[in-house]
Amino acid sequence: ADLPDTAADLAGLLALRPMLFDRGVPVRLAMDTQRNGLVASPLDLAGVVNECHAVARPWTYARARDGGLVRQDVTLQDRVARLYLDRRGQWQLRPLDGIASAPLLAADGSARAVEGYDAGARMWCERIPDVTVPDNPTEEEARAALARLRLRLRTFAFADARKVMLPGCPVPVVDVTQPPGVDESAALAALLTAVCRPSLYLAPGLAVTAPSYSGAGSGKGLLVRVLCAVAYGVPPVTITAGADAEELEKRIASALMEAAPAIMLDNLNATALRSATLESALTERPSYARVMGGNRIVALNATAFLSVTGNGLTLSSDTARRFVTVELDAGLEEPETRAFAGDLLAEVMADRAELLRDALIVWRWGLQKGDALPRGLALGSFGRWCRWCRDPLLALGCRDPVQRITDTKVNDPRRRAVA
Repeated sequence: ADLPDTAADLAGLLALRPMLFDRGVPVRLAMDTQRNGLVASPLDLAGVVNECHAVARPWTYARARDGGLVRQDVTLQDRVARLYLDRRGQWQLRPLDGIASAPLLAADGSARAVEGYDAGARMWCERIPDVTVPDNPTEEEARAALARLRLRLRTFAFADARKVMLPGCPVPVVDVTQPPGVDESAALAALLTAVCRPSLYLAPGLAVTAPSYSGAGSGKGLLVRVLCAVAYGVPPVTITAGADAEELEKRIASALMEAAPAIMLDNLNATALRSATLESALTERPSYARVMGGNRIVALNATAFLSVTGNGLTLSSDTARRFVTVELDAGLEEPETRAFAGDLLAEVMADRAELLRDALIVWRWGLQKGDALPRGLALGSFGRWCRWCRDPLLALGCRDPVQRITDTKVNDPRRRAVA
């Protein structure tokens, strides 16, 4: 008879369910067979009913023919489910910031591979390789690790890279005997960002661009998938812009709610990207997003590695400072006709543990060097990212990808209009 009291009892029962968490709203971790990984789905009325019946038998009193009261089993009423969902702050569920498939890293240089929920990081961890990283890597080991990572990325058409033709290779590749250019350096920084993202409070996103009329097939999406394969062992959640800006905001908010390790906005061609939801997710914690199908605004601690790709893609002034940019240019009118030997993505997946180890060697070496590392340009909101992901690469001969932000702002159509 007391439905609010019933909802309170239900909260106590559901708090014991191992796959239910608090992500601003109650969410359930469930396997997505298409992605081959867990996703966080907000509980709706039907979800509350199903979870209730998995642990309890709802019943009520009914009047018997003789006038007495008897117990009668029932389906949980939607009114009780609504009262449960309204108990914000009283669900007693464990908080969930994200799903991690990369080792959890700490400022002291330690790394741990966890399976299941990690209360300290507020992360659900799965499929994390148990890699062995030297306790005190030397500069020689860091340089060797970086060289191996560069070899895996050398077939990408970084716009400013020096390229060479190698015997048996049908296309020019990056000359790894030369120092990396800005584009290759940005890709390497993005790789370290993906690896460190579950453990970083904030981190910039990655923008991969190509020329407007000859950029299709230049490898933008493949680059993001390769980085995610090393860091997470799964492809990113891929979304497109939709019909208008409002639809884009909804899709970004929905993808963030699912807590996937990586999200890619794909094929934003001939677009000047500007998204309040995306900007907030990159520089605010928590950020705020509207739950799909309702009017509730929820607080999200976003931990996803965010990337965008597009031909002729530009970033607005507000968005530009939140991204490192990689420009790809194959120098061909039809880049998709290039023939490559082997399957790069499959090879990276097969060697994920070794490549992840190399990335962690560079990270740990840089962390242990501390203040002895050279400092690049300051980047507001991302101080720890600079120390963890960017500065170690600068010390090993890479260029500073933050330099590109000024150029990106110059290309912003709105900025040009104001000028």
